Amino acid sequence: MMDENQFFRAATLKICGNLDIEKAMQQCLLYIKDVMPLDRMFLQCFDPKYGSMRTIATATDSECYEMDQLTPLSAEARKSAGLRNLPTDKDVFVFANPNEYAISREMLSYYDFPCTSLIVLLLRSGDHVLGSMVFLSSGSEPYTDEHAELLALLREPFFIALSNALKHRETITLKNLISDDNRFLHHELRRITGDEIIGANFGLKDVMQKVNQVASLDSPVLLLGETGVGKDVIANAIHYSSTRSTGPFVGVNCGAIPDTLIDSELFGHEKGAFTGALTQKRGRFERADHGTVFLDEIGELPLIAQVRLLKVLQDKTIERVGGSDTISLDLRIIAATNRDLQVMIREKRFREDLFFRLNVFPIWIPPLRDRKADIPALVQHFIRQKSIELKLADIPALSTGAIDILMNYEWPGNVRELQNVVERELIVNPDGPLKFGNLTQNRAKKSPDQIEVESDDMTLDEMTSRFIQSTLRRTGGKIHGPGGAAEILGINANTLRNRMTKLGIKYHRFNK
Repeated sequence: MMDENQFFRAATLKICGNLDIEKAMQQCLLYIKDVMPLDRMFLQCFDPKYGSMRTIATATDSECYEMDQLTPLSAEARKSAGLRNLPTDKDVFVFANPNEYAISREMLSYYDFPCTSLIVLLLRSGDHVLGSMVFLSSGSEPYTDEHAELLALLREPFFIALSNALKHRETITLKNLISDDNRFLHHELRRITGDEIIGANFGLKDVMQKVNQVASLDSPVLLLGETGVGKDVIANAIHYSSTRSTGPFVGVNCGAIPDTLIDSELFGHEKGAFTGALTQKRGRFERADHGTVFLDEIGELPLIAQVRLLKVLQDKTIERVGGSDTISLDLRIIAATNRDLQVMIREKRFREDLFFRLNVFPIWIPPLRDRKADIPALVQHFIRQKSIELKLADIPALSTGAIDILMNYEWPGNVRELQNVVERELIVNPDGPLKFGNLTQNRAKKSPDQIEVESDDMTLDEMTSRFIQSTLRRTGGKIHGPGGAAEILGINANTLRNRMTKLGIKYHRFNK
């Protein structure tokens, strides 16, 4: 049996011998594994605000790194994380069969780490539990109570190390809050280049696998999904993960450019090509040379522009409006839409040959209601981001039950709606705690007789226009297909478009 005093002194020197918690953990692991089976260590703490386990650092004999990873837990696992339903009432306990307990089963499933037994060492001072150190073994020799008692000797050194690590993180957070604009812009650049795709390990795991498959190629990509799911973020991730990452990334919202200007915006024009063309202008495609052009809302592109886009995809060449010179380009095209292009093809509003050119590698981005496990991490990210933008002195805390309210909401506006909800709550309640109580009040849908009218003598056309616009706002401008305005109003999509034209309603303005 190992001499306890010798073990304590040697292990404590390893733990306290490095200011970086992950490196200290690795040095300790290399020492301990000569005494007992040990393949990996995790430093974790339960975050009740998000109902998730926060992993702070991990170490093996070959690698170690600091982390800040939230892992959502089921209701059963949360009980164990809250120190209920544990194997013993001590500060150290052995999971002889990790799959027997929800918390160890879910954590091991997330990290996809083979484990035959594990030991959890609670790091507490009095009644305050700061976190836990987890020791994992994947070998045939199981952990015993003797192993647990030996590791229990290290509770205090690990507690001090964890406390210092959390204090260090708090200092870094405060430093970020008062950092200058350049530091903030650098952080934003890292976020949009794909280094921080929230949900990459959960709801967007399949999406990110496809991003990794296609990023290094030059094939066109078609991003599909509802309004607000983050198609622009995925487009950025593809570009900045590709060999074109040092080139330009040029975004185009096809629904925001008037039909009369779309050719000039995309392809550029020569001086004198039309009234007002006083100088030569390079278009978006030309500006994206040696980079990527992102065509958002591709379904809104007029048919005449679709013909010219098809030529770009086929030949990688353009001609400026009013010009005769052919300009060769080296670019990649990523397109995105929230519309059903197959239906638009049948309605002769989208070219089938263009669809086949764009649909080389389609990526469907699921709505937020289908990946609710991402909500805790998204909320944390948006609270930090918006607190900086709003110049708040401190980052407000979440109230008890706030995450449950957000998890139970269906999020028709997806990630963009969640971002707006977080920002609105920070504006209304900047000192916290953040409750999101008003969210449940927004669930009830207004019936036609609840639509506000400003005048009793409103004409039938005016009332019809008000009703159609209210419906379009609910659908984010979507007219055709499931959940579209036509379906809600119970009329044919073409009939609705004709009615909108008659009433002077421009549906582009309702796109989110």
